[in-house]
Amino acid sequence: MSESGSITNPQPRQTTTGRRMNNFPPLPKCFPCGPCFYQDINLEIPQNNQRLVRYMYYLWIFYSVTLLCNVVGALLYLVLAPSSASHTGTMMAIAVVFAFLFTPASYLCWFRPIYKAFRSDSSFNFFLFFFIFFVQIVVNIVEAVGVAQFGSCGWIVTLTMYKVNIFAAVFMTFVSIMFTVNAVCSILLMSKIHGVYRQSGASLTKAQQEMTTGAINSPAVQAGISQALSK
Repeated sequence: MSESGSITNPQPRQTTTGRRMNNFPPLPKCFPCGPCFYQDINLEIPQNNQRLVRYMYYLWIFYSVTLLCNVVGALLYLVLAPSSASHTGTMMAIAVVFAFLFTPASYLCWFRPIYKAFRSDSSFNFFLFFFIFFVQIVVNIVEAVGVAQFGSCGWIVTLTMYKVNIFAAVFMTFVSIMFTVNAVCSILLMSKIHGVYRQSGASLTKAQQEMTTGAINSPAVQAGISQALSK
């Protein structure tokens, strides 16, 4: 598996029908389910946009690692925080839920749309990415701030730990920095992608046309139209 999230074979593997075989996420053959997506930045993304898409892929990986580190930080907070501290159990529970939920959700909801946007020059996927990624940036900022009820080891929660346990405070500071880096990098990358988007000629009208065309070409819609005409 290459750092771009693709299999490093000279040619992509294909099924007997000529379709490329899914290669992401890379799962062992013993798993009951296989990869869900085909991803190859070097093959599918235009060369002038490959670096930007690769940065977005790295950002997703970094965010996933941040969420896992946040679970460890929340556990330290749960065990070592003073008895007077509130929401320790809530913080731990939410941190675990966010790690398991946001890792795949962030890939599906903002990385895949921007990947498909650059792959197919899709206005609809650009609009979908901008909407969801803006929400992601807001979430990153809240996580960096560190409200215990939100389940993140951000700056507010971290600073309170320096009076209790230095080791836990230092680790939680590391997590706070990671959340902050996530927020800053997300803002910078979104700004960069928006600049590319404005130069691409994409528009809301084009996005609406793509939605209409996609709906008409949908097998389910076509089957419904055929049934309606046959009556």
